[in-house]
Amino acid sequence: MAHRIDSKMMDDYREYMRREEYTEGTIQKYLRDIRSFAAWKAECESGEHTMFAGNVEVDKEAAAGWKAELVEAGYAPVTVNAMLSSLNGFFGFLGWEECKVKFLKIQRRTFRDQDRELSRAEYGRLLQSAGKMDNPRLALLLETICGTGIRVSEVKYITVEAVRKKRADISLKGKIRTILLPGKLCKKLRDYAKKKKIKFGEIFVTRTGKSLCRRQIWGEMKKLCEKAGVNSSKVFPHNLRHLFARTFYSLSRDIVKLADVLGHSSIETTRIYLISTGKTHARQMERLGLIS
Repeated sequence: MAHRIDSKMMDDYREYMRREEYTEGTIQKYLRDIRSFAAWKAECESGEHTMFAGNVEVDKEAAAGWKAELVEAGYAPVTVNAMLSSLNGFFGFLGWEECKVKFLKIQRRTFRDQDRELSRAEYGRLLQSAGKMDNPRLALLLETICGTGIRVSEVKYITVEAVRKKRADISLKGKIRTILLPGKLCKKLRDYAKKKKIKFGEIFVTRTGKSLCRRQIWGEMKKLCEKAGVNSSKVFPHNLRHLFARTFYSLSRDIVKLADVLGHSSIETTRIYLISTGKTHARQMERLGLIS
């Protein structure tokens, strides 16, 4: 059975995700993927490259065709699955269960790419470079994300009130979890807020008092790379969260506790954070002593 996607459906889905408290970054990502599918389908119908104009026919065959197109275009399997997840979520919202397509089967990785993992030494160089650039807000932001394991979308919960209580209550997708703020971090946050005359509310704000957006945080972090001598492929907020996870687990060896701290519903998600690098994996293989 064929259906038709129109612009109103997209608007309704956006409002639904906002009511469900999806982060703005997630909402934009899902809508971007859906528009990509719709534009591809419009091009198939017209035979010409075009933008999504607001009305295309959809069925499972079309969704499967887009999946095949993404694979042929060379998208990484995890990227293809992420884009399919966006589309399937939209179909589920509309009640078009018969249009959903299966994800690509990906063998579980036993190690991560060395070029993507931020080391503790590199993290230290980033902090030093932020200090030399006279950017205390960025240096403190890096320490806050890496020292607590919060997501970049959760920075807004680091408030003067939270510092006072030494804990932040984070609400995401209907779930609330409490993050304890280390004493040394609280002192730094308290001193920074006092210097900037921030008496209540969010601590990490722009000069006009607005929340720092994801794009601004990414941009400021990328500027540090060259000065710190760190590959830019390693420098993004989520990698600080990964460094926190690996460091926390190396001390506690408690993956269940770590999952709670990170706000993961599944330990399988947490396990991904703890995959060793290819270099570490190679050393472990050498220690087996099975090659004469």
